[in-house]
Formats: sequence, structure tokens, C-alpha cells
Amino acid sequence: MEVRSIVLAPGETYELRLTGRGARGYVWSWQVGGDADTVSVTEPVGPGPGAAPPLPGAAVERVYLVRGLGAGGRARVRFAQVRPPYPQEAPYDEFLLEVEVSDRRGGTGGA
Repeated sequence: MEVRSIVLAPGETYELRLTGRGARGYVWSWQVGGDADTVSVTEPVGPGPGAAPPLPGAAVERVYLVRGLGAGGRARVRFAQVRPPYPQEAPYDEFLLEVEVSDRRGGTGGA
């Protein structure tokens, strides 16, 4: 499992790209832990402008936008590549994104 740590300011976004395996029935799902209200995760709909359609069976890159919401929190976003019809199977791949949301001018606050 790959682990990456990032620091975001409130309102700032981070674009995470993960290789998809939809042709094999796998999809990326995610769960937010820690200070879950510190970040939001969205998946833009559709391919970007000018993107060529993927070849049948080809791996497709998936894009997720992680946005910092409120300063002073830390969240862990666990992405897991799973096959929904088989929830008992272990994930094919996993990725952990550790996010600190900080007002970079003054740190995360506190005493």
C-alpha cells in the first residue's frame, strides 16, 4: 500500500490520480477517517476535454479531488480498489492519503 502525506490550505484542492481496472470489474472506493469534516473527496464526471476514449480492456486513470475544508484538522483517506459483487475479497490495491489542513501562514492553531 502506498502512503502519501500532503498539507492543504482551506479551499485548496489536491488532484490524486489512480490507475483503474474497470475492465476487470474493479472500482476505487474511499473512506475518510480522523477529522472527517476536514476534507471532501469528489470524482469529476467524465473524461477531461480532448481525452481519447480508452481502448477495450486498457487500464484507465481515475482522478479524485481532495479539498481542504477547515484548518486545524488531520484526515486519512483510504482508497481501496475492490470488486463490488465480491465484498468479501481483499482489495486488489490500496492507497492511503494523509491530509493535514492548515492555515499555512499561522500553522494549525492550538495552544
